[in-house]
Amino acid sequence: MTGALESLLVRRIALGGPISVATFMADALGHPDHGYYITRDPLGRTGDFTTAPEISQMFGEMVGIWLADCWLRLGAPSPFTLVELGPGRGTLMADALRATARVPGFHAALRLALVETSPALRQRQAAALHGFSPNWYDRLGDVPDGPMLLVANEFFDALPIRQFIRLPRGWGERMVGLDDSGKLTFTVAPGGVGLLDPSLYDPRIAPGAVAELCPVGIGIAGEIGARLAAHPGAALIIDYGYCGPAIGDTLQALRAHKPVPVLDGPGTADLTAHVDFTALGRAATEAGGRCHPAAGGAVNQGDLLTALGIAARATALKARATPKQAADIETALARLTAPDQMGTLFKAIALTSPGLDAPAGFAPRETP
Repeated sequence: MTGALESLLVRRIALGGPISVATFMADALGHPDHGYYITRDPLGRTGDFTTAPEISQMFGEMVGIWLADCWLRLGAPSPFTLVELGPGRGTLMADALRATARVPGFHAALRLALVETSPALRQRQAAALHGFSPNWYDRLGDVPDGPMLLVANEFFDALPIRQFIRLPRGWGERMVGLDDSGKLTFTVAPGGVGLLDPSLYDPRIAPGAVAELCPVGIGIAGEIGARLAAHPGAALIIDYGYCGPAIGDTLQALRAHKPVPVLDGPGTADLTAHVDFTALGRAATEAGGRCHPAAGGAVNQGDLLTALGIAARATALKARATPKQAADIETALARLTAPDQMGTLFKAIALTSPGLDAPAGFAPRETP
């Protein structure tokens, strides 16, 4: 049975021709009436996916430690805006604020700003963070200027991407069109493109290869960098991804924690793509901010959490736990940090004002 959003997309394509993958993603996730994030709470066992804050309180607590450390390095500005992009159910921020409760002056100085478009998730965030009087914004540009600390966990992976296919004589943009039966299908737009990294024009890249670009994400990273250039602050970005440019189709859809075809039932499944951390860091740096690590790198999530003290926190929690609880804590620790789980697939970069040294977890390693 064809859903309401699919019918709208089919009609639009029939009248106006194929649409970009980015346009498809934007409607599938954010259509004001039928978008995936607009109509539901997608998190947890009863949803479609689970994020790190839902796995263990330790994740948000480590983020809280990072935020408090940055605030102190900045000279403890008061007031300052604490921003989260895509706060989910508010779990990460609630855990982070619990971990910072004993930092003198931190809670009194913060003004909590949540960038969230989903009405359903705003309700969950309000319940989780009612003691901190959060303000909600549709976009980062609406958040007032001033000293800022920002966190974005699994936010950039859900932003619309453009996809490009290597053709015998260059690159063409992948589009969403209609097949002979009127169903959504992938196609390729005629004509070349000139927006890709120069290294992707290597003639050794075989026809059929896929490259991806996230203009919205690059724009937001640039906006963060510009804010940090104008006002003191720092930002922590954690997501799954790579240091690009790279070749590969990473666009995927999840429904009930299982992969489904990307074009199947738009608006009823989560759509994500891997994040190019190099592109984000470059955009922030070009806008005046500073990226850590520099030169297009990223820190593995496992290494970051370990540097922030997650193992010691797990030990402290297990000391007060039942045997079953202790086993669950150990399982969660491994899931968040082990190389064969989330430890290396998920990565992080820090963005700061130009004069700020590398934040906790991002200092260059000394060579023996």
